[in-house]
Amino acid sequence: MPKAEIGIIGGSGLYAMPGLTRTSEVKLKTPFGAPSDAYVLGTLEGRKVAFLARHARGHRILPSELNFRANIYGFKQLGVERIVSVSAVGSLKEEHKPLDFVIPDQFFDRTRHRVDTFFGNGIVAHIAFADPVCSELSGVVHAACKKAGVAGKRGGTYLCMEGPQFSTKAESNVYRSWGMDVIGMTNLQEAKLAREAEICYVTVAMVTDYDCWHPHHDSVTVDQIVAVLMKNAENACNVVRESVAAMPQGRGCKCGSALAHAILTDPKKIPAATRQKLKLILDKYMKAKKA
Repeated sequence: MPKAEIGIIGGSGLYAMPGLTRTSEVKLKTPFGAPSDAYVLGTLEGRKVAFLARHARGHRILPSELNFRANIYGFKQLGVERIVSVSAVGSLKEEHKPLDFVIPDQFFDRTRHRVDTFFGNGIVAHIAFADPVCSELSGVVHAACKKAGVAGKRGGTYLCMEGPQFSTKAESNVYRSWGMDVIGMTNLQEAKLAREAEICYVTVAMVTDYDCWHPHHDSVTVDQIVAVLMKNAENACNVVRESVAAMPQGRGCKCGSALAHAILTDPKKIPAATRQKLKLILDKYMKAKKA
């Protein structure tokens, strides 16, 4: 019996999920090590959800230090089929203002030090990733923004940079010339691993500020940024609640069969240790091939 059906990842400023009832915490061990924090399980709008603070409560983990594989695999262990990932971002376009939410449908990779696949060690799989965000889930979140009274913009590209330093002006202006919409440090790896784990995934990108390209960037105070972070977190809680309330019971997308034609390795050649490690993801396909 799944312990949760919907996963929520809280980013900068969102370290808990108000409104959860009948809560409990569970610390999971995964074949890939420890997730960022304990998962908080509970009921939200009548649905079983699991909340994870991406950077841990107290914001203790750098983007480059995140164990993305453990975080996503932990959700899989809990039975989660959909993940709504909330993330603070900088805006690369004047039209995306602080307090706006962007629901990107594309990612662009500028990271260098990240492990972002479950595969290797004797098994090769190549998932399709042309459309990295679940369109069904994106539609639910976009509608939820309207219901919550938040400016939610569907579509656009999230540029994922390495960090932890922010961009130089030269970098920021290059990203703008490429047509990127928002910039963050975390969500691409989550999206890749969620697809490999056959979990639907969507990003709720909360705009905190304009990146350093903006002429007024230097006049923004820390107090102003903190105020925006707090308001964004409040808005995010409302959007997540409305999303969970409107979530369809079944999945009509293809995310749940992403691995159906992705595994290239002969099942007989997969090392036993690797097969055991990925049992949760591989089993339905290995059993089908045996039959």
